[in-house]
Amino acid sequence: MGASTLLITGNLDTIAQMSCNPAIGGLAKGQIVREIDALGGEMGLNTDLTGIQFRLLNESKGMAVQSPRAQCDKKAYQFRMKQVLEAQPGLQLFQAQVTGLLYEAGRVVGCRTNLDIEFRGRTMVLTTGTFLKGLMHIGRNKNEGGRLGDFSARTLSDSLREGGIELGRFKTGTPARVLGRSLDFTRMQEQPGDARPTFFAFHDTRPDTGLFHMEHWAAGNRLGWLPGSSPLSCWMTYTTDETAAIVRENLHRSAMYSGEIKGVGPRYCPSFEDKIVRFADKPRHLLFLEPEGRTTDEYYINGLSTSLPFEVQEKMIRSVPGLEHAVIMRPAYAVEYDYAPPTQLSPSLESKVVGGLFFAGQINGTSGYEEAACQGLVAGVNAVNCVRGLPPLVIGRHEGYTGVLIDDLVTKGTTEPYRMFTSRAEHRLLLNHGSAELRLLPHIRQHGLVAPDRLARIEAKAQSISRWVAELEKTRPAGSSATWADLIRQSAAREGAGILDGEGSAALPLPEAFAREGEPVRLEVLYRVSYAGYLQRELRQIEKLSELEKVRIPADLDYKAIRGLRIESAQKLASIKPFTLGQAGRISGVSPADVSILMVHIEARRQRQASSSGGGAA
Repeated sequence: MGASTLLITGNLDTIAQMSCNPAIGGLAKGQIVREIDALGGEMGLNTDLTGIQFRLLNESKGMAVQSPRAQCDKKAYQFRMKQVLEAQPGLQLFQAQVTGLLYEAGRVVGCRTNLDIEFRGRTMVLTTGTFLKGLMHIGRNKNEGGRLGDFSARTLSDSLREGGIELGRFKTGTPARVLGRSLDFTRMQEQPGDARPTFFAFHDTRPDTGLFHMEHWAAGNRLGWLPGSSPLSCWMTYTTDETAAIVRENLHRSAMYSGEIKGVGPRYCPSFEDKIVRFADKPRHLLFLEPEGRTTDEYYINGLSTSLPFEVQEKMIRSVPGLEHAVIMRPAYAVEYDYAPPTQLSPSLESKVVGGLFFAGQINGTSGYEEAACQGLVAGVNAVNCVRGLPPLVIGRHEGYTGVLIDDLVTKGTTEPYRMFTSRAEHRLLLNHGSAELRLLPHIRQHGLVAPDRLARIEAKAQSISRWVAELEKTRPAGSSATWADLIRQSAAREGAGILDGEGSAALPLPEAFAREGEPVRLEVLYRVSYAGYLQRELRQIEKLSELEKVRIPADLDYKAIRGLRIESAQKLASIKPFTLGQAGRISGVSPADVSILMVHIEARRQRQASSSGGGAA
């Protein structure tokens, strides 16, 4: 966007380091990464160029819930992203620990660092990860740090509280890493990647100089390789009765169950000891051994996160088939950290308390690289718009999982680390991963998020898709009374998702000109035609709800003075201060009746103001 930007980080050598699993994407997360790419972000391209395995999850199901996932080379991902940042015009990198913020007249104006150097700026995006008073636990052992071998931001929390920002405490964890040559892969089941990989970046709308096969040879010899080349396998195994017995015998030594940890952990990604307690009826649990890269022999044990003491971890791991002689290179641990409840933010991710201060990532109560990245992108765009006096980028719930995530955070808040799922999106039929550029096109255009030549390609792609949908709905093959679209829907009903596999012509002959279109266009057209009735119903519902989003709520509204509004609703509305009636209706505990009362009050207030100013005269 052309803004002069400074990035301050505690350690330049660990920019973009994948603290947990070296994987990007997954259910709903894959859609987020494609949205990041559509909005001009780097995560999708960086993943494609450093990926060592690609898989399309839910491949046998409908395209609405299919999600790409990739295993990355941990170091290549990190080093390439650092190169990208170093080459970015207008961006300066600087290594220092931010120790506090500088405030003037209710706004942030800069920050202090541990080097006694102060930096000034008109807006700031704060992305603290797990480093904000980070405390790591291995049994009763405690070490300060946001991740193993790194620092803890000890004083920044106090500075945030001085600015009037409320903080809470969350917890997450990561499994042990083991030495590959100490594993017996013959006792595990191999899990290869897809033969036809699904990538994250929209390579079809990038000009030739931006395509992945050119990227590797770009000036500066940037890191990366041909996406999908030389893939590596992951491996599956299971825990045993012995594993569970070891955990039960040592449960009192777990940092979580002994009371050492005060922060709330994620329900959807529990520690292994939590699994043993909560799912006591399960005889075994699935584990994935995932390579950390091409040039390392470290493996990540997906599914075995724990805060048990090291000697217990060793017994647990060696009770698993294939891991009997495993050598642990890095122990599993839990980490506690401060976060700021996100209902203190506006939909632009700007603080309601401190002007010019934006929050993104785990400080907002989320977990996951993808959730953090989409917030960082939106916060960055809006930090620039704030400086320039432009309207903020606000993505609707029907436009992307990014919009669902941010709206959930600022409207409902979260009582545990938030992770995106497809089930969180009420309009997920509209949010298939291949349509991200098309759904977000108005925002891309309005905020200037991609280069003009790529924007032109996205617009041409959108026009081709619309043209082919209309063409297939009205034309018929020779000798048929049904349109091409009717035949596609009939075939889809018989074949399930089969017609939407990128080789749709195998299930049903289609017009030759359509078959010559690129696969991204064909897939999106087939999707829209196959689910036309469902998609139109979703759009009608969105149109109906959009009327509530158009009604703005005055910032000075006194909810406690509104007659008929329940006390609980008034308190929640006063706390969150929704911007529209639509947002008010999504607040937990606010009923449709409350929204109706609020609507009547706002309209009556508007009429009184118009009358008092003479605008109500006949």
